[in-house]
Amino acid sequence: MSIEHMKNTSFDKVDFQQWKDLTEQSLKGKPYETLLTKTFEGIELQPLYIGETPTNNASHIQQMKGESGWTIAQQTIAKDGATFIQQLRHSLERGNEAIVYDGMLKIDWTATDLDELSSYFSDYPVIFLNIDKSDPVLEAFDRVPHEVRSSVNGIVDCHDWTAPVGYDNLRTIGVDTWNIHHQGADAVTELAFTLAEASQLVTQSTSFEAFSNQFFVRFAVDTHFFMEIAKLRAFRLLWKAFSTAFEQTEVPEIPVMAVTSVRSYSKLDPYVNLLRAGNETFAAILGGADIITTHPHTVLTEPDASSIRYARNIQLVLKEETHVDKVIDPAGGSYFIEQLTNELVEKAWALFLQLEQEEDINQFIDRRLAGICQERQGEVAKGKKALIGTNAYAELTDTNFHDWEGIEAFQRLAIPFENMRKQFSVQQPKTVILTFGLLKEFKPRADFVTSYLFAGGVKTTWSPAFQRVEEAIEWMQHEQPEYIVVCAQDDQLHAVMDELLERIPANCLVDVAGKVDEPSAQRWKEKGLNGFLLNGQDKIAKLQSIYSAWKGVDDK
Repeated sequence: MSIEHMKNTSFDKVDFQQWKDLTEQSLKGKPYETLLTKTFEGIELQPLYIGETPTNNASHIQQMKGESGWTIAQQTIAKDGATFIQQLRHSLERGNEAIVYDGMLKIDWTATDLDELSSYFSDYPVIFLNIDKSDPVLEAFDRVPHEVRSSVNGIVDCHDWTAPVGYDNLRTIGVDTWNIHHQGADAVTELAFTLAEASQLVTQSTSFEAFSNQFFVRFAVDTHFFMEIAKLRAFRLLWKAFSTAFEQTEVPEIPVMAVTSVRSYSKLDPYVNLLRAGNETFAAILGGADIITTHPHTVLTEPDASSIRYARNIQLVLKEETHVDKVIDPAGGSYFIEQLTNELVEKAWALFLQLEQEEDINQFIDRRLAGICQERQGEVAKGKKALIGTNAYAELTDTNFHDWEGIEAFQRLAIPFENMRKQFSVQQPKTVILTFGLLKEFKPRADFVTSYLFAGGVKTTWSPAFQRVEEAIEWMQHEQPEYIVVCAQDDQLHAVMDELLERIPANCLVDVAGKVDEPSAQRWKEKGLNGFLLNGQDKIAKLQSIYSAWKGVDDK
């Protein structure tokens, strides 16, 4: 083919219907709709985005963000003031860019500690969170010389606290979504809640300008990567609409803080939390956060020097390796993210207007969160949402179940599995996967059962592969298991189960892996079968029933 012929050759344009027809062929009978994913925000994620190009919000977001990059704001963790100063100095020398203090640590401060702490205020942004008015750390602001107070900038989240004279660049009015996020809130609810809270706060201020000069927001960022990117971008567009509603011709810039969520964090395999932290941090960066805090992977049980360093280095590595700090809105122009951003803006604004009509906003939010939280927990319990190392690919390793007082986690998704693991770590039945047939026949079900029980902390062993019930009974009389799960192909299962249930020791609890026809299931249950282990089953409910049934047998 000549070069001229190649230049004049074009491909036939493929429309959406052709793509859909080809997709349904590859699905082998399943409808195209099975590829749609419905989110908690009420948004349907499409397998392919085609058609009219969504509004490109990049220029608007760039104007409101102002400049590229973000501030690395790693929390300093210590038990006393002197150690806090030492750790702060250490982190600032190694890449941290802010003074982050959380009042939940309840640190005792000496006058010397406060003097030294205040000496950093003019050089680094100050981020003080969850501060009570009685916290002595606030005295540090009184120790800063008047002539340098105007150079101090940052955020102090303390109800009814007024900064001393001279702190013109310190923000003290804000909305923090941490609590509602960890009670199950979706992105739409978080955005609408933020606007509703801002609406109440602005009415308490002398003017919109005075309010916006003091205002900040803080979002928890979860592992739903693209949704979290869109959430932060959507907020800036919503803030523009909010400002316009208050007749502002110029949209004031406000700092958008982001902190990695621990809603998906787990104590059961804490190193997976490192992956979650990296995912959430990168989403916050691409979403355009101005200030980012990455929680250590051991934050649930208490961070140590290593986990704190890993958390700080996540941001440092992303900044050095990706160069996204050179771009104001790195996600701008992406068809998928722009579409998500626009949908979040529309839904969040509609919910905000609804909240404005509610007599009791908190009561309305609580009802909404209760339903979402229950649905989230149900997805994890049934395996629809995978928490690696917790409800999927779990490992039976020693677990630290300690709760660190430095963080409030509320309704973490892993808590039911952690409680189950803790229960079985104290006492559990001697468990055997009883196999029949050839290895290649029962192995898929045996692997499934092993993974299923590991999620609850139940140790298992596999029996030899039996062909006859008599062999299995003889082996069991020697091993004396307290709980067995029978694994075999369907035809083999039906061939052995009736006889097995008639001859099995009375003090042994029996389950079957897999689904069978209703008549067989009913007949086996009448002969003493406890139940079935199934894919998509509520694991928490099933594991608890195993424990209760075993304890009932054990107590006889």
